[in-house]
Amino acid sequence: MRFAFTHSHAFPGSRVAVEEDGAEGCLVEFGDGTTVIGRWRCDGEAIELEIPAYRTARGNPVDARRWRLVRSTGGEWRSRRSGQDGPGLSGEGAPSPARSDLR
Repeated sequence: MRFAFTHSHAFPGSRVAVEEDGAEGCLVEFGDGTTVIGRWRCDGEAIELEIPAYRTARGNPVDARRWRLVRSTGGEWRSRRSGQDGPGLSGEGAPSPARSDLR
């Protein structure tokens, strides 16, 4: 899976492109060119995404966070803070959202 945020970090309400790229693992890309390996799982119609701590391209630290990705009424994926932070999600063996749900 590939998740591409439009900014250098995720924040509540930020847009994110979700793509099933056929590759194993989970790439999380940010608008400044930074890429990290995350973990994800489906949760009903939403996706839970865990992003590890990293530094932006300008060197600013970003803490590890867990995000809940949901579709907006316009069909775009948007991030919301998940109620939990820290380890525990796994992209391995997690069911993939239906291909028709991905954009």
